[in-house]
Amino acid sequence: MNIAFIVIIILVLAVVFVNGWTDAPNAIATAVSTRVLRPRSAIVIAVIFNLLGAMFMTAINAQVAETISKMVNFEGSGSHDALVVLAAALFAIVAWATAAWYFGIPTSESHALIAGLTGAALALNGLAGVNMNEWSKVVVGLVISTAMGFILGFLVVKLIEFLFRRAERFFADRFFGKGQVFAAASMAFLHG
Repeated sequence: MNIAFIVIIILVLAVVFVNGWTDAPNAIATAVSTRVLRPRSAIVIAVIFNLLGAMFMTAINAQVAETISKMVNFEGSGSHDALVVLAAALFAIVAWATAAWYFGIPTSESHALIAGLTGAALALNGLAGVNMNEWSKVVVGLVISTAMGFILGFLVVKLIEFLFRRAERFFADRFFGKGQVFAAASMAFLHG
């Protein structure tokens, strides 16, 4: 069996591990810090909904994986060279995610994967290694999601402030506590 292939499998598992280790806590942090959920319950919710999200999206939508696989080209050199640069990309993701976690820097392993694969393709094949039509979808998605997240987040906060400006504290605590549980489960599901 090819040593480079075994190393790739180990690094893929390391990326998946680091991704779960760094992102899953973000889904439940608010509910735990406000004591709406106990840590053990929050972890169970994160595990269940991450798994459900991964299974659901894998079953209904392979488009993201197809876009990522089409955005870079590792052909042109031998398969050994392609495995080596892929291993370098995966190692960079693990190193970056671990360093970001250590220093408390928020990061996205999905975007690190895209950057790592792109860097590896550039190293192997130069600009011919990157399919800009597919890569542009990532940039457009980043711009649109950032703008929509900011605008919709602002509008939702203003709407909540307006709707609950006269709410009794007991009602608000119960309502928003349940909302935090729902949000934690939803974030875990979407992360998965």
